[in-house]
Amino acid sequence: MMKRRNTRHRAFDPDPDAPDRCCDMHDCDQPAGYRAPRSRDALNTYFWFCLEHVREYNSRWDFYRGMSPGQIEAHIRADTSWNRPSWKLGQGNAAHAFSEEEVLDPLDLLKGAAKARARSHARRQQEDRRAEAPDALKYPLGVLDLGWPVSMDELKTRYKDLARQHHPDANGGDRKAEERFKGINIAYTTVRAHLVATAGRDHMARSA
Repeated sequence: MMKRRNTRHRAFDPDPDAPDRCCDMHDCDQPAGYRAPRSRDALNTYFWFCLEHVREYNSRWDFYRGMSPGQIEAHIRADTSWNRPSWKLGQGNAAHAFSEEEVLDPLDLLKGAAKARARSHARRQQEDRRAEAPDALKYPLGVLDLGWPVSMDELKTRYKDLARQHHPDANGGDRKAEERFKGINIAYTTVRAHLVATAGRDHMARSA
């Protein structure tokens, strides 16, 4: 029976990337097969030792040597966040509004919430615009969910959309839909009458 060859490195095997040279320890002529960092400020720059001398070097290694207790604590705290900046909730970058635009959402799980927020934002804008409307038009504009000023074309387009949505025939004869439809008709008639009257006065003023 053929035995399977074990290709795993043993714990104390020399580093396969070790340079072809002697140990960096003075007067040592053994092959340098093991790396060790030169200092805490140069962790990616190495001494290369033989096995005996890398063990000796590691036994004396103290990353925090020469640091005060306060410096040691600050370094440990930085390590807990991978040396990246962090803030308390509500401060720094953490205070920035969350944006779904920055989130990968291949299944569109956030799409519904984003649309709802967009509708809510548009509704608030309409409410702000209605505040400038004549008092007699604020309620009917609210029924039609329109801002102010509004053109005749905008009014007609909005009325058609709402009429299709709330017409009793489209809602199985529902009485509530019928009442909403009546309110929409009254609101449309009120706003339309105002726009027609305003257009007539403007025309007469230009003709005078």
